[in-house]
Amino acid sequence: MARYTGPKTRIARKFGEGIYGPDKVLSKKNYPPGQHGNSRRRKSSEYGVQLREKQKAKYTYGVLEKQFRNLFEKAAACDGITGEVLLQLLERRLDNVVFRLGIAPTRNAARQLVSHRHIIIDGNVVNIPSYMVKPGQLVGVREKSKSLEIIVNSLAGFNHSKYPWLEWDEAPKVGKLLHTPERTDIPENIKEHLIVELYSK
Repeated sequence: MARYTGPKTRIARKFGEGIYGPDKVLSKKNYPPGQHGNSRRRKSSEYGVQLREKQKAKYTYGVLEKQFRNLFEKAAACDGITGEVLLQLLERRLDNVVFRLGIAPTRNAARQLVSHRHIIIDGNVVNIPSYMVKPGQLVGVREKSKSLEIIVNSLAGFNHSKYPWLEWDEAPKVGKLLHTPERTDIPENIKEHLIVELYSK
């Protein structure tokens, strides 16, 4: 399946929460989209609940099925709790780090900035959104890209203290991954144990 490019509100209503950020429509239409969205629905099966959680994580981080599966296998091979390690790997993706640093307003915008070669790591241009940022690496904006409207507007008034595993230096527009975030610090409402149960079948 290709990356979803349709209405974000539709996906947010599907999961009943603003996975792409605040969404005014959810307060008015807090039921799934579609012709029968507001009608009585059958109770989901155990598999359905697990699948839904995996889909939510995929849409939240903008990762395709094959990429997600590969990340899960990588997490399963690491020490630690598989579900937590999976979220930590997703958080270390370059497009997500750019988003968390406030350089871009959304993960989709962050992915585009990376692909269009506006982002540097340790002084070198990296245009791979799935690049795994390592603790200690510096993620910044190319000199000629610092005046881009989308970057300037996104950084204006951004609260960098929300994410204690990241450090931001405004003058050079450079951030640093201090360490891999703890699960308690990651704000996403994802029940990662359900994803582990799904893939463990």
